[in-house]
Amino acid sequence: MNIRSREIHLAARPEGEPAGTDFRLATVDVPELGEGQILVRNTWISVDPYMRGRMDDVPSYIPPFALDEAMEGSAYGEVVDSRADIAVGAHVVHFLGWREYAVVDAAAATVVDPALATPQQWLGVLGTTGLTAYAALTRTAPVRDGDVVFVSAAAGAVGSVAGQLARKLGAATVIGSAGGPLKTERVLEDFGFDAAIDYKQGNLPRQLAAAAPEGIDVYVDHVGGDHLEAAIGALRHGGRIALVGAISGYNSPDAVPGPRNTFRLAAKEATMRGMLVNSHFDLFGEYIGKAVGWLADGSLRTEETVVDGLENAPEAFLGVLRGANTGKMLVRV
Repeated sequence: MNIRSREIHLAARPEGEPAGTDFRLATVDVPELGEGQILVRNTWISVDPYMRGRMDDVPSYIPPFALDEAMEGSAYGEVVDSRADIAVGAHVVHFLGWREYAVVDAAAATVVDPALATPQQWLGVLGTTGLTAYAALTRTAPVRDGDVVFVSAAAGAVGSVAGQLARKLGAATVIGSAGGPLKTERVLEDFGFDAAIDYKQGNLPRQLAAAAPEGIDVYVDHVGGDHLEAAIGALRHGGRIALVGAISGYNSPDAVPGPRNTFRLAAKEATMRGMLVNSHFDLFGEYIGKAVGWLADGSLRTEETVVDGLENAPEAFLGVLRGANTGKMLVRV
């Protein structure tokens, strides 16, 4: 089977904010399958903020993208050839996105039921996006009955799910931050938060104090910087912070200064803990078992921002870094 496939290569390592010239659309020959491998025709790929860190050649929890090779990321597709125990026609989720066809080790693919959820949901709320929110709120910074929970980037993929899960886990009040009136309206109307802060209006501590006059118990951080500093200031005694992301500093060529008030955590006997979703894959079964039911009864709502065409994947990625998406950013291949 002689197949040609288009894929997105990393052409250059950016300094600061990436540009379209840092990517290249290439056409390659798809290699023959080896034993235990499947050929997947990708139909959807996920675009996520963490990918910015992989563009830099620095040590991290995940290897950097290689120059002049296809980038990677979560993808959904259909098996079109197989030398493994996954049948042709099966629908799978795997990690070799950013290309039209992928040769995948069967052990690295997860067969999913297209009748149970849409491809968008398998890559988003039922994928690592949803699991990140669930693990953050059950393990890293567990929510307790009656808590006041603050979520930054609340109109984004993880944040929009985290706010809804916080309520299901017992939170009494859920507050979200987002950029601009349209996004804050979505946070309130579509995702059911109790209060929404427009960070573009400035003075986050004052806005957070108005939304939570008695302070907050849990903060799910996707932004870092001024959001993290404001949350530390608003924490009540015994408060918990989950460090999920820090998108405010992803494009900075220099180290971003940390919050100036971290010692206040000591006086409050509070905790601030980082998390990596791949340390919580053991929760996937538990989480999906619950989330499928919530999606079915309409109590868990999701949103996607969809860009058509693999060739437009770089622009979709740049859009995520600029906050252009509501909910999950996806590319329909």
